[in-house]
Amino acid sequence: MSFSYLQELESEAIYVIREVTAQFKRPVLLFSGGKDSTVLAHLAKKAFSPWGIPFPFLHIDTGHNFKETIEFRDALIGNLGVELLVGSVQDLINTGVAEEALDSSRNSLQSIALKRAIADNTFDAAIGGGRRDEEKARAKERFFSHRDVGGGWQPNNQRPEIWNLFNGRIKDGEHFRAFPISNWTELDVWRYIQEERLVVPELYFAHNRKCFSRNGVILADEGILDKQTSEESKIMTVRFRTVGDITCTGAVCSKANTIQEIIAELEVAKQSERGSRVDDKLSTSAMEDRKRAGYF
Repeated sequence: MSFSYLQELESEAIYVIREVTAQFKRPVLLFSGGKDSTVLAHLAKKAFSPWGIPFPFLHIDTGHNFKETIEFRDALIGNLGVELLVGSVQDLINTGVAEEALDSSRNSLQSIALKRAIADNTFDAAIGGGRRDEEKARAKERFFSHRDVGGGWQPNNQRPEIWNLFNGRIKDGEHFRAFPISNWTELDVWRYIQEERLVVPELYFAHNRKCFSRNGVILADEGILDKQTSEESKIMTVRFRTVGDITCTGAVCSKANTIQEIIAELEVAKQSERGSRVDDKLSTSAMEDRKRAGYF
């Protein structure tokens, strides 16, 4: 019996998810409401069918999420019947734990909220939807990514994974991030969504939205960002390739309103999905710097 490459990727991801639950006492699945975490939730459901997913989901809410994302998140969590924990960046700001910089994305504060949620709940493994094709810092990750007591990541201190044998040993206060879909590409994710008939947020499909352009990035005008005098909002037909904080998630002009049309668009795309993220344009090492500080 032969398997398609999507079936092989699915089998590998399910194996990693099961390894996490076998090696760790308190795992959690990081859920953003985006396409990758939706696929991850579906894989977890398959991994433990018919008994149900044995760990909670954790969403780090920046307070600047698209309303469509939150509505989709709540609907999917209800359908899965899993426990949802929410780490709020806004709560950290309100209590003085974190300080918001003017004209800056809250993505940097996500790391603080994530590390606090992991520590408060004594999670020893956090399953995330990171993929190696997203960004060069992601390509340095293993399936099991060790994090130190401070939640930091050291790319030169990753453990070997020969024959997919994973070393999950940790000391008190340390934890792992696990990335079951590391070997998937953006196209793989969409082809899997199509094959499995998964539902994803409408943000991924072409729609009319009030937007403005800043430094070559199309941003949604949701009343959160202060526009400069030279920036004018207008209704544009766009879709989003990633679903994150409104202040840094860029849209792309597109007429793709079906999964098949998105796949066709991606087959000729020359820019990665994170090419439209403002926070990844801050420096050549922006993602790696955030990961060292505890980012996903």
